[in-house]
Amino acid sequence: MCYASFNPPWFLQSGTLMTIYTTLWASRSWKHTIIHPKPPYEQKIFIGGQDVPIFGWVAIPENAHSTILGTYGITGELDNQWFLKLLGRKAYAQGYAVVLFDWRAHGKTAELSPTLTSDGLFEGEDFVRIAAAAKAMGCPGKFWFTGFSLGGQLALWAVKAAMALVREDENLGLKDSDIGGAAVICPSLDSRRSLSYLVKQPLGRYLEKAIARQLKKLAWRIHNAHPGAIDPKAIERANSIWGFDHELVIEQLGFPSVEAYYDASSALHLLPNLEKPTLIIYAQDDPLFDPAIIPDLEAACASNKVVDLLLTRHGGHVGYLSSKNGQIQAQDPDPWWGWNRVLQWLEQKL
Repeated sequence: MCYASFNPPWFLQSGTLMTIYTTLWASRSWKHTIIHPKPPYEQKIFIGGQDVPIFGWVAIPENAHSTILGTYGITGELDNQWFLKLLGRKAYAQGYAVVLFDWRAHGKTAELSPTLTSDGLFEGEDFVRIAAAAKAMGCPGKFWFTGFSLGGQLALWAVKAAMALVREDENLGLKDSDIGGAAVICPSLDSRRSLSYLVKQPLGRYLEKAIARQLKKLAWRIHNAHPGAIDPKAIERANSIWGFDHELVIEQLGFPSVEAYYDASSALHLLPNLEKPTLIIYAQDDPLFDPAIIPDLEAACASNKVVDLLLTRHGGHVGYLSSKNGQIQAQDPDPWWGWNRVLQWLEQKL
């Protein structure tokens, strides 16, 4: 299938500028870029893997034809995740049932459970069990898993988890034909390499510190909601992304080091073995990820005919803000090139 090339405004042809501009501008103005209203979401508490409660929103339009399940990146919560809300509005308007959720240790899910993150190792199963519960609520198959940044990694793990769970658990309520696949934007693929790369760049060091502060707030929020679940001294020591995982995550998951955890949870090695259609949209100028990953990404996707890689020269990290000319060329109704390609790809698969 041919896709319209990404054409950014001339002043956003730098991945760094695209990332900064989108982050600062779009969070305030995104509602003015689309005509679709907020879907009539219903709040729902799902039960994920290991019986972890997961908080989410569900909206089912009349005559829904399939379902999109999505979550966000390394920090945040549903209430402030504008990029995910943007997908929800666009997808609902096109007849998809929409399920959005706070993943482990985030948002209202963190208030329900002290369970910390595992960067896909268990979140993949959460996606699948949420899909099963959504089906029981009336959401139709096929179910499509989506996310961006670290959330994209989680969605790729969901495809792997679905392959096993649907075949092994007859009580799950899902059939193999219910699982569509995944479509992700700027997914994290190799945490070890990308974090090492990030902290060597001036902007990267700033972003890493900002993310680490948010992770620390996340840990304190869990500590306050679940007294005794997390050692406050460990939270105080967790002053970096690596430190958060070292102090709070790897011991409970049984890993001897952060590096071993990153190697196990990274999604790059999953790609050759995925069995459901998967779209990966990835920018060569993404400032958060090591560009050395790109040849490995191309090779992994080339080895699997069900994985479509849409690799662009520009786009930044979860940016993909199209120019006016780009919108005309792509025949897009708005500047959100990435989500428009996802929905175009899904339409072709359906």
